[in-house]
Amino acid sequence: MDLQAIKNRFGIIGNDPALNYALQVAAQVANTDLSVLIMGESGVGKEVFSQIIHNLSARKHNPFIAVNCGAIPEGTIDSELFGHEKGSFTSASDQRKGYFESVNGGTIFLDEIGEMPLGTQARLLRMLETGEYLRVGSSKVMKADVRVIAATNKDLLQLTKEGKFREDLYYRLNTVPIRVPSLRERKEDIYLLFRKFVIDFAERYKTTPIQLDEVARQLLTDYPWPGNVRELKNMAEQISVLSIDKVVNATALNKFLPKAEAGNNMPMLAAPPDVPMRSPNAGSDNASSSTEREILYKFLFDLRKDSNDIKQLLFELLQQQGIGNAMPKSNPGSLANEGFSLPPAMNYSNPQPVQEQKPFVSYPASDGPVIINPGSDIHDHEDVEESLSLIDREREFIIKALQKHKGKRKDAAHELGISERTLYRKIKEYDIDE
Repeated sequence: MDLQAIKNRFGIIGNDPALNYALQVAAQVANTDLSVLIMGESGVGKEVFSQIIHNLSARKHNPFIAVNCGAIPEGTIDSELFGHEKGSFTSASDQRKGYFESVNGGTIFLDEIGEMPLGTQARLLRMLETGEYLRVGSSKVMKADVRVIAATNKDLLQLTKEGKFREDLYYRLNTVPIRVPSLRERKEDIYLLFRKFVIDFAERYKTTPIQLDEVARQLLTDYPWPGNVRELKNMAEQISVLSIDKVVNATALNKFLPKAEAGNNMPMLAAPPDVPMRSPNAGSDNASSSTEREILYKFLFDLRKDSNDIKQLLFELLQQQGIGNAMPKSNPGSLANEGFSLPPAMNYSNPQPVQEQKPFVSYPASDGPVIINPGSDIHDHEDVEESLSLIDREREFIIKALQKHKGKRKDAAHELGISERTLYRKIKEYDIDE
C-alpha cells in the first residue's frame, strides 16, 4: 500500500518529509512481529500509528487494545495488564483476565510507557522475552502471543540514566523506533490540517466553513502549537463555533490563540518614575545590581517623604485637639512611634475632634524607632525636658485608660488608639501597676 492510500484510509493530512518517513517505517514493520517504540510530543497522533501498524499486519482480525499506563494507579496496573486470582488482594473477589490474556493473538498499545512502575516493567520485559507471565497472586505460568507497540513523549534513554526506566526494557522496546514530528516542524501542513478540521466542524454544526486571510494564515503558521494536532483541532472547533465573520483576520484569530508562551506568567512590576528597569538582555551583574539599588533608594526616599508628611499632619491635628502642648514641637512624629495612629478617613482640611470619628481604627506600630534623616523639615534635636513631659503624660493616659476599663488591656488599647501588644510593652516599660 502506498503512502497516499495509507493517508486516505487513516485520515492523515500532510506532506512533510519527516511525516512521510514515519508512515513508511510503520508500513514496512507492520507485517513483522517486532516491537515498536513510537516517540513524539503529546498530541502528535502516536496512537494513529499504532492502529496503522496493527491494521496492516497479519493480526488485523484479532483484538487491538490501547492502554494508557499513566492513567492506571501503580497498585493496580499489574492486575490490569496480567490479571489476578481470587483473593490475591483485598478487593479481588473474583478471578480476572488481564489485557495480555484478553488480546491473545492481537496487539496491545502501551501509551505513556515512561510512566510504568519499575516492578511492572520487569513483568513486561519477561513477557516480551519469553511470552510468559504470571497473574497476580498465582504461581501458574501463562503464555500469550501479543505484539507490543509502546509510545512515549519522554526521553526514555534519559530516564534509564536516572534509574526511572529499565535499560534492558528500553532496548527491547526500541527494536524499531518511529519518531512522529511535532506540528511546528510541519509548518506547511498546519493550514492543510486547519482547513480539514473547519470543514469537518462546518458539516457537523451545519455552518459555512471558516476561512483565513493571508495575515491570519501566516499567524496560524508561525504559532508554535505546543499541544500539536490536538491543540490545532480544538482551536479550529472554537473558531468555527464562536466566530461571527466567516473570513477571519489576524486580530480575530489572535483572540483564540494563547497569549503567553513562556512559563513565567507573573506580571512585571512598574519602575518608579525616572528610574530605568533592568534590560532583559543585560549581561553585566554590576550594571543590574546598580539599577536595583537605584530603584530601592528611590522607593526608600519616597517612603520617608510620605512618613514625614503624615507626622506633620498628626502634629498639626493634635495641636488643634489641645494635646500638642504636651508633646515636643521638635518631633511631632514621636506619638506615632509609640503606636498612636490617625483614623484612615480623617478630613485634614477641616479636622474634627478625634473622639467624634467612629469607628476609630488603630494600626499596630513597629517596635523599632523611626529615624528621621537630615534634610527633612523636622528639626533634628529634641529637648530632653519636653520628652520627659511627654513620657509622663503618656504614662498618665495609660493609667487612666486601664482604670476606666477595669484593667482590660484590649479595651484600654482601643481607647488609646494603640495595639494591645504596644500597650503591654508600655506597661512594662513604665512599670505601671495594674
